[in-house]
Amino acid sequence: MTSRQDALVTGTRSSGTEEPARSGSLTDELFAKLEEQIRTGQLPAGARLPSQKEIALLENVSRTVVREAVARLAAHGLTVSRQGAGVFVAETAEYRAFQITRDEVQELADVIKLLEMRMAVETEMAGLAAARRTTDDIAAIQDALAEMIAVGDDPMAAANADAAFHMAIARATQNEYYARFVEFLGLRLVPSRSLYLGDKPHEAHQAYAAKVLAEHEAIVDAIIRMDSARAREAARQHMHESLTRHSTLSANLRIRKRAED
Repeated sequence: MTSRQDALVTGTRSSGTEEPARSGSLTDELFAKLEEQIRTGQLPAGARLPSQKEIALLENVSRTVVREAVARLAAHGLTVSRQGAGVFVAETAEYRAFQITRDEVQELADVIKLLEMRMAVETEMAGLAAARRTTDDIAAIQDALAEMIAVGDDPMAAANADAAFHMAIARATQNEYYARFVEFLGLRLVPSRSLYLGDKPHEAHQAYAAKVLAEHEAIVDAIIRMDSARAREAARQHMHESLTRHSTLSANLRIRKRAED
């Protein structure tokens, strides 16, 4: 084994008996370890990674953990596969584009991190949209809002309409980078209310949808009136409410888990 491959051997695990319950965290740990080695040059551009079997033996984890970690490296643009040759560190790994993959926004904690980032972006985005919007932009924003109302009883369809609403605002900024950023996030931009409400009764879903709709309407009204300051505040308030809802849920789940333990 080469010295580059030996870089992976930085400690082994005492036992794999707890792996089924910790497969997610083991994947995270292995991905972070490999990513760090690529970032620091221990695994330089063009270097071939050991086989999945070799990594599994060196790290004392299952092939499933290795496969998921390596797949995440590829999703981040850090590695490329060459048929019949193996997996190699991408030549452009050092300069890869910012990415947030679907797998990274599965847990509530990850949704909260994304909401924190969105608060900064969407606040200014709404302000610029209010200052620069055209009549066509207003029509597109209102159409998206109308679609949110029409599909309000369907959480997934509502999330799609919500994403379209934010895209319409992004385009109203007349800054294509906002639109490209929102398009990149796609449905990751809007967590489904099923994550927050779970199996709560239909009435709870209706009340949630009505509250979110009111927050969106406040943003639209400010943009129509070309009131940038109020648009920023309405967008900030909307994101703050969403962040508060999901942070409260996270805290409640932690308390419930401690009580069960």
